[in-house]
Amino acid sequence: MSTYTATDKSKVTTRTLAEMKARGEKIACITAYDYTIASLVDAAGIDFILVGDSAANVMLGHSTTIPITLDEMIVYAKGVVRGAKRAFVVVDMPFGTVTADVNTSLKNAIRVIQQSGGEAVKIEGGSEIAPAIEAILAAGIPVVGHLGLTPQSVNVFGGYAVRAKEEEEAARLIADAKMLDSLGCCAIVLEKVPSALAAEVARSVKAPIIGIGAGNGVDGQILVVQDMLGMNRGFKPKFLRHYGNLGDLIEQSVNSYVGDVKTVDFPSATECY
Repeated sequence: MSTYTATDKSKVTTRTLAEMKARGEKIACITAYDYTIASLVDAAGIDFILVGDSAANVMLGHSTTIPITLDEMIVYAKGVVRGAKRAFVVVDMPFGTVTADVNTSLKNAIRVIQQSGGEAVKIEGGSEIAPAIEAILAAGIPVVGHLGLTPQSVNVFGGYAVRAKEEEEAARLIADAKMLDSLGCCAIVLEKVPSALAAEVARSVKAPIIGIGAGNGVDGQILVVQDMLGMNRGFKPKFLRHYGNLGDLIEQSVNSYVGDVKTVDFPSATECY
């Protein structure tokens, strides 16, 4: 484990991401949902913060990402935007808000950017929603694509297994990545796909490829902050590395607080007015 200090304090933008890929500098990304955490990860040198629809799971306790609403995403994003001084902030478009209905999709994306202050939206899917993505980009809103395991399609996939292991699906994923790139997406997330395929996609497109469970041949990596800090105990997919054990630390700290309150050890005389 190494320590990294960001030397470039200037704001990360779509141009920055493109330049990082061009010079071979990996892009460090994290998913976060609130002001406090965003402030901390921003100060630590994170390049890109995603306000993920995984807030449905992590923050609201749902079993899938599907229930979270546009209103809820905007609230989470507002906090992250206020906390991020350097990082590029991307906001997930939740289930059902970007579809083949171009006008409604555009209206939803504009609302997210105007009301949250985010700098880009992330959209799951490929060719089936290309017209909506094209319209959103034409309106001046940067778009991050998302291919491979797209959690909003969990009911179609029948679970969260690795995607594009077979030749036909892999070819379709490559074609979709090239399509998103040609439309002008500023980055593409690849989730739970074979490493060799992800590396091939990264070589084939100009847009930075951000991996989660996609090996190290891509242009950047992303993890959910609560996952990598060990707060979601019991969640340990193959791609996840724990960089802390805050779950146990929080429980132990609160347990000590409870004990001190019960025994009237807290507050002490020096902690009273």
